[in-house]
Formats: sequence, structure tokens, C-alpha cells
Amino acid sequence: RALQHRNFRLFIVGQGTSQIGNWVQLIATSWLVYSLSGSTLMLGLSAFSLQIPMLLITPFAGVLLDRLDVRRVLFATNTLAMLQSVVMLSLVVSGRIEAWHIVVGNAVLGLGNAFDAPARQALISKLLPNRQELTNAIALNSTVMNGARFIGPMLGGLITAAFGEVWSFATNCVMRLAVISALRASHIAPHVNRQASAGMFRQLMAGIEYAYGFFPSRCALLLLAVSSFCLQSYASLMPWFASERFHGDSRTLGLLYSSAGLGAVCGMLYLASRTNIRGLFKVIGWNAGVAGLMLVAFSFAESLWLALPMLFVSALCMMLTAASTNTVLQSIVPDELRGRVAALYVMSFLGMSPVGSLCSGWLADHVGSPSALALFGSIGLIAALVY
Repeated sequence: RALQHRNFRLFIVGQGTSQIGNWVQLIATSWLVYSLSGSTLMLGLSAFSLQIPMLLITPFAGVLLDRLDVRRVLFATNTLAMLQSVVMLSLVVSGRIEAWHIVVGNAVLGLGNAFDAPARQALISKLLPNRQELTNAIALNSTVMNGARFIGPMLGGLITAAFGEVWSFATNCVMRLAVISALRASHIAPHVNRQASAGMFRQLMAGIEYAYGFFPSRCALLLLAVSSFCLQSYASLMPWFASERFHGDSRTLGLLYSSAGLGAVCGMLYLASRTNIRGLFKVIGWNAGVAGLMLVAFSFAESLWLALPMLFVSALCMMLTAASTNTVLQSIVPDELRGRVAALYVMSFLGMSPVGSLCSGWLADHVGSPSALALFGSIGLIAALVY
């Protein structure tokens, strides 16, 4: 239903294209870090530096987004991401790239993402004339983002294996232009400046009180935070599984990531078919539990073809947990708090992942990647049972 509107179509095409490029680069950087260092701890640190701004900066970014023109914010964040790709590309071409360069580059990209992710969520409502279409729009947006998560790693693995990391960075530079062009072509109502009647901290607290004041949404956000910490940590360990467990190369890594992406897409297609939010709180709990169970099973899988469907189901359930939480929050929040509540969702979903990645990387160095992943999956399952 939301695709009837030109602005939303432009947004979806631009974001989908740029996110494919983002995943192409992510595959290249993950493989490059492991190739240069041979360390699972370095893999965890690389993922940590990319996503930790989501935890530390996003809550305050949400306050600013309720004051700023979100379209201009998205212009700035995507321009920063393109410049970061150009710098990384020049380091790879010159042969001077080192593992710590990638960690620093990921930190710069993560800083932009801390503003970009909640800005994308806040912009969706401005692209639609009818609030009743918001549930469908959020699900479609998640479908396209996860479609990129399916296509991008597969494409990134092929490009990196066939042509090298240089072309992966170059591909991302070009594809970033899609979202910038889409934002320029959209016709959005002029931004209305809101005079802040309170300081940043008090405005932040108002958003927290709204999101956490309603008992079911508080439980959902807390479960999402624990699930993101535990169940998304697998991503930073995938290069180890691709190389050591399944004896593959960057194409194997891309296949693992794409399996998770395809699962996430299938979950979002189910959510897009729903017409209301009734029953989503049950969806959140059941899917978080199944995601944890499948991650434990994946950690013991010896065959790639057994591991892929387990990763598919785990990612499907994890994304249903996350997107259902987002749909409930975006459906009930007033417009003046939308940026702050979107930021709290992003903090719970994407902000906890880097802490989990760093901890899983450290733990994997001591007890091995399979044991670390099995432990984290078990904690996620217990959290779902408590919920």
C-alpha cells in the first residue's frame, strides 16, 4: 500500500541500492581484517567500532532529529559514508591498508550511522499522507533493507573473490549516489523548526519515559536489547566459521551472510502482509526464543549445508523480533517524540550488537568460536523465556 506514493518509492529504491553497496564493503572489510590479523578478537573489535556509536550517540542524535530537517541529516550521513569508502579505497589501492585502518574507518562510518539509522525511521512517516499506512511502510522498508542484506553479501563475496577488495570499495562509492539522488528527487513538506522548551537531557528523558512507561513496550525493548547483544554477535565470528569450520573463502562468507539476509527478508514479507499490530507482542517473544535455539544449533553444525538453514531461521526470527518492536513503537508514538523513540529502538537493536561482538570475539579467543556462540544463543533463549 505504501508503494503507491512516489516519495516512498524513491526512498525505498535509493536506500535499497545504497545498502547493497554497504554490505559489499562490509564483506570486504570483514575478510580483510581477518586476512591481515588472523584474530577473532580483531574481528570483534572491527564490528565493535562500527556499531558502538549506535549505543553511545544515537540517544542524543534522536533529540537532535526532533529539531532538525531529517532529509538534510540523511544527505550529510550518506555523503560521509561515501567519503569514508573513498579513503578506504585509496588505502587498499596504495597497498598501505592495515587492520587498524579498518577499525578506525568503521568508527567513522559508525558515527554517521548513529544519525542515519534513526533519521531513516523518522523520515518514513513524512513520506506518507496517511498514518494508517505506516505499519506497511515500516515492514516494506525492513524488507528492502534485509533484501540488501541477502543480495549484498553474496555480491560482495563474489566481487572480493574474483576482483579483490578494491572493487568492493569502489562499488560502494558508486551505489551510495543512489540514496543521495533519491533524497534530492523527493518532494517533502518543508521542515518546521521546533523551539526546544527544555534542555537536551530533559528531552531525552521525555522520550525514555514514553517508550519505557508502557509495560509491554518496555519488556519488548529490553528483550530486543538482550537478543541483539547475544544473537547478532554471530556476524563478527562468521569469517572464522567460513575459513576454519567450513574451509571456504570470501564466497563462503558471503553465502553465510546472504542466508541470514534471506531469512530476514522472509520474516519481513510476513510482517508486511499484516494490517494491524494486534498480536505482535507474542510474535516478539516466540521469535526471540527460536532465534536463540537456532543459533545454538548452528554453532554445532559441521556441514555448511546444514548450517545455512539454521542461520536462515535464526535471522528470520531475530528480524521479526526487531521489526515487530519497531512497528509497535512507531504506531503509537506522537510525531514530536518520533526521533527520540526511533533512536531508542536503534540503540536497543543496533547499539547492543557491538558490545556483543566485542564480548563474543574476546570469549572466542579463550574458549573457541563455537562454544562462545552456543553460550550467547543459550542466553538469548533464556531471555525469551523470561519475557
